[in-house]
Amino acid sequence: GGRSLAEQSSAPEGAWQGTDVDDITPEQPSFRPARTPGVQLVGTSQYTVLQLFQLFMSNKILQTVLNNSNKFGEADHPETFQRITMPDMMSYLAMIIYMGIIDTPNITDYWRRSELYTFSFPSSVMSGRRFKAISRAIHISDPDDDAANDLKRGTAGYDRLCKIKPMYNEVKQVCMANYHPRQCIAIDERMVASKARNGLRQYMKNKPVKWGYKLFVLADSTNGYTWDFFVYEGKGSPIVKGLAYDIVMRLVNTPVLGTGYKLFVDNFYTNPGLFRDLLAKKIWACGTIRQHQIGFPKDRPGGLERRAPRGTIRWIRKGPVVFVQWRDTRDVLMCSTIHAAHGEDTTQRRVKGADGQWSVQDVPIPPAIKDYNKNMGGVDLSDALIGYYTILHKTKKWYRSFLFHFIDIAIVNEKVMSQKAFRETLVTELKAVGSTTTAPPQAPPPAPPGASHKPVHFSQDGSAGRRRCVHCHQRTTVKCSSCDKCLCFTINRDCYNAWHNLKKDLDSGVQELVES
Repeated sequence: GGRSLAEQSSAPEGAWQGTDVDDITPEQPSFRPARTPGVQLVGTSQYTVLQLFQLFMSNKILQTVLNNSNKFGEADHPETFQRITMPDMMSYLAMIIYMGIIDTPNITDYWRRSELYTFSFPSSVMSGRRFKAISRAIHISDPDDDAANDLKRGTAGYDRLCKIKPMYNEVKQVCMANYHPRQCIAIDERMVASKARNGLRQYMKNKPVKWGYKLFVLADSTNGYTWDFFVYEGKGSPIVKGLAYDIVMRLVNTPVLGTGYKLFVDNFYTNPGLFRDLLAKKIWACGTIRQHQIGFPKDRPGGLERRAPRGTIRWIRKGPVVFVQWRDTRDVLMCSTIHAAHGEDTTQRRVKGADGQWSVQDVPIPPAIKDYNKNMGGVDLSDALIGYYTILHKTKKWYRSFLFHFIDIAIVNEKVMSQKAFRETLVTELKAVGSTTTAPPQAPPPAPPGASHKPVHFSQDGSAGRRRCVHCHQRTTVKCSSCDKCLCFTINRDCYNAWHNLKKDLDSGVQELVES
């Protein structure tokens, strides 16, 4: 009982062994999570779909985005900006989630009056012009913090994630607060698609989304719940024991997570030294491994032969870590602290016989590979669920891609019904909140008392300074010369009406003079 795993195994030291040599099954983890695994909600409470969504997109998060968007909008285009209210924000969320369900080539198509585009829902939520105005102003961080951070560019104090930090940190916290993972977990990369270029943008040729921002994610293997994640900040990020090692240790936070977990990773992370250190933290691990990884016994005799048939297994144990070679359509290399090298498990494969005929046969499969295939896809499952109805839109501002992705995480992490049904119900409830409590639009500033409104051109150049008229929707170069606070009489409805009424009075006065 006191012997090491290497002593308990009957394999001779140093060579790859076959299934004729027995291996031992390592001691299985005693699962001690920090909380009861599963959803962390009050069991007797009944939640609406909107209430479930607000567990992740809380009023605190939305109010922060609202305040910062108003601050940014007032600074960016003070003359035309109308402050965003919370009902506006709810209506805006309803629209961007709706756009993930119903896709059109252009955002303006949702409000088109055409036989081909007969969408009645968008105009019942908000006007297309209001949607564009909010999209232009939406901002996650405080503009003052952005300005202070920009002054630090090029120094160690510069924060590359400053523009997403308020929402980024809050979403991470609520994801961990509202759920606790079951025993099998997985760590993998996720790409957030974006064409906005900055130092955070990455390329990954093996991912469906090849250009975008890279997130490292810890997910529950059973349902793809995104429990913890962080954004990769590029090559300038501090590295202690190697990038893959640091990523795993950062996400596997045992004081918050607990112990006895089974972690599944791909060959980017798998390292025998990492697996031993995880075992010291009472986290068991399994993953594919590269042949040239440090610690892999590639130069030992007895490995897979070139003509070995499908299902052939070779293995070496080094203390608590077992290395496995398995012949499938290609050679699969595994490393595990959870499994024995081989067992009774089989899988079905099409095999060509000596007579040249193909047939389906049961071939041996190592327990490590069978468990890996079952549990490694947690992050990929979450990515697939997000991809079905993603709200991600094209944007020139990189931080807005994260805003959309965080909303997608909040939706996908809910498992009460199908994704489509959840989103449809959520859109309806968000619209109801936005429409029933919507305050009337903020009136533009009034003209000075007694001011006469006189139209003049913005500049002598007719191609400069054009703005769209709210009355006829045409571009114009004309503005009001005497309204300092209003914008232009063709854009400001009150100013336009005042000018129009004045013009009517003048016309009627002239008519009276003519008649007299």
